[in-house]
Amino acid sequence: MKKILVPSLIALAVSSLASVAQAQTAPESTLSYNVGVVTDYRYRGISQSRLNPAVQGGVDYADKSGFYVGAWGSSIKWIKDAGASAGSVEIDLYGGYKGTAGDVAYDVGFLRYEYSGNKLAGVNGAVNANTNEVYGAATYGLFTAKYSHAISDLFGNANSKNSYYLDLSAALDLGEGYSLTPHVGRQTVKNTPSLSYNDFSLTLGKDLGNGLSASAAVVDTTADKTLTAFQTPAGKFTGKTGVVLGLKYSF
Repeated sequence: MKKILVPSLIALAVSSLASVAQAQTAPESTLSYNVGVVTDYRYRGISQSRLNPAVQGGVDYADKSGFYVGAWGSSIKWIKDAGASAGSVEIDLYGGYKGTAGDVAYDVGFLRYEYSGNKLAGVNGAVNANTNEVYGAATYGLFTAKYSHAISDLFGNANSKNSYYLDLSAALDLGEGYSLTPHVGRQTVKNTPSLSYNDFSLTLGKDLGNGLSASAAVVDTTADKTLTAFQTPAGKFTGKTGVVLGLKYSF
């Protein structure tokens, strides 16, 4: 009996420890929030806030299955700068799925850029600013490639459905809470090649602890500075080389 009982107890103990370890490492669903401020809201290299500061914030729910949904918002000025009487807030609504295939992590989803109450339609031949995109990203080691495809007109540009954006970046851990993220992107605008351009950035991040983080980024683009689409009402180039500072609190 002892020869049977002792191995059985050992097997039971090992099984119990394995179950505990599995429970500890199993992914869990999370709900998180973030608020922040930046000295300039740059999106794909172009200022959305007239080269001025912007207030931002968001909420994210990540299910342990890999599915996620979220919302993020920012103050903006580009719609009013284009001549519309309303449209000072951007709300991004998104959902998707994250998973892995071997050594590659992937992320696929849908993103809606909502500019509530915007009056861009009809201004200089423009259309409604609201935009829908689908996207897919793959990460291998330090490197991530992401492709975003517009399934509607893109940010108020008429006849621009099927425009796309390609994003290549790397995430470098410098230690002691510092990170460095080099990035290059290509925005292609369907049927209006003059609006297509490349953008570049190099972002230094610092984890300050307790959910607080800071960032400093150098941003540049090849956008055509002579086009009014890339100018503020005062004639400043919204895709110019610049430094963007940010502070964010996540909880």
